[in-house]
Amino acid sequence: MPSFVIKEKCDGCKGQERTACMYICPNDLMKLDVDRMLAWNQEPDQCWECYNCVKICPQQAIEVRGYADFVPLGGNVIPLRGTDAIMWTIKFRNGTLKRFKFPIRTTAEGSIDLYSGKPEHDYDNLKKPGFFNMTEYPTL
Repeated sequence: MPSFVIKEKCDGCKGQERTACMYICPNDLMKLDVDRMLAWNQEPDQCWECYNCVKICPQQAIEVRGYADFVPLGGNVIPLRGTDAIMWTIKFRNGTLKRFKFPIRTTAEGSIDLYSGKPEHDYDNLKKPGFFNMTEYPTL
């Protein structure tokens, strides 16, 4: 299901030129109705359901129906974003609540050295028999 805006909660990001959801949408689907100060999804069929707009909305005015594999029909997925973590609340149709909390990255993108503490690669080992658990090269 595509994202949709809850009209009662949306304040159009208090009259800014671009709303947070407009800024974050990777498909440029979110638009602002300046007369009503209300954001809206201009092309629901094109929504990727990436939840970016849901997570960034400061008023929690955007919802996306959850995928059936983790939220059954009639359930809701509600994010609560803080400065250091995001908590997802899944409300099932029988009223059961489950909450999941995840930290938000606090380092700049690209600043983590993925290979620190790992041994240096040696391309010569690739040609040695047994490197890939073979005692000899396959032949025809």
